[in-house]
Amino acid sequence: MALADDKRKKPVRNPAPPVARERGGWFAKIAPGVHKLVAKRETPENLWVKCPDTGEMIYRPDLEAALWVTPAGRHMRISPALRFAYTFDEGQHRVLPSPKTPDDPLHFAYGKSYRDGLAASRKATGDHDALVTAVGEVSGVTTVMAVENFAFVGGSLGIAVGEAFIAAAQEAVKRSAPLVIFAASGGARMQEGGLALMQMARATLGIEMVKDAHLPYIVVLTDPTYGGVLASYAMLGDVHLAEPGALIGFSGRRVIEQTIRETLPAGFQTAEFLVERGMVDRVVTRKELPTVLGSILRTLMMGRDRLSAA
Repeated sequence: MALADDKRKKPVRNPAPPVARERGGWFAKIAPGVHKLVAKRETPENLWVKCPDTGEMIYRPDLEAALWVTPAGRHMRISPALRFAYTFDEGQHRVLPSPKTPDDPLHFAYGKSYRDGLAASRKATGDHDALVTAVGEVSGVTTVMAVENFAFVGGSLGIAVGEAFIAAAQEAVKRSAPLVIFAASGGARMQEGGLALMQMARATLGIEMVKDAHLPYIVVLTDPTYGGVLASYAMLGDVHLAEPGALIGFSGRRVIEQTIRETLPAGFQTAEFLVERGMVDRVVTRKELPTVLGSILRTLMMGRDRLSAA
């Protein structure tokens, strides 16, 4: 028993730490630093972009040089920052401050907090909400421009979007400048309920302010524009332009077909389909848009100046 106790009390020595192996092996020993030159370089995940129409992989710098228009002609969705850069003269503009609004007035939750969803969208896009406004010149005409970001909660219409639209209309009247909006939305924001629907009427009042000042209000419909946005400020312009292939409507194709129990024609709700039926005035490519938009603005502002002189 004594012998067993001695063995039990005998301290156990910690094993010697393993010897750190030099990284790089024999090649690093005979040519220090050379392995850094031949190390595998990581390729950015977004270096190639897949075309939604053809499945073709497009080199991202080439797509950026083409203003995010694929070789097949698909006009990809772009951020407000890129829209401003592509449309204003030399890309020069000043972003207008976003009005302060409550983030979650109804304390809405849908599996997760609506407030958390807003925070995630702000982090992902860098925008305060779905509508960003700026002022600059288009073909030399000072213009207030509003751009909806579909990447921000589907570009949905809520209190913040309504307030930003009203602020843009007031800025246009203040500067005696035309108001241009690039619409891209899935409709009213369900997380704000009736408060979101009220923005349809409020935006209409903002348009009336612009028109009472005899200033142009131009709408550019981009992919997609649906629901309450189309039912309000996206259909009240003096001129309606659209990008090629943009889907435009109140309800989606599948919902309509299930409701009327009929198959809709090919191309239904596309910009090309709607321009033939008078809902859209002209389909314009992204490259041509600044020139076409500038020509329209100069013409309408010239008419306003003549009306004021009279």
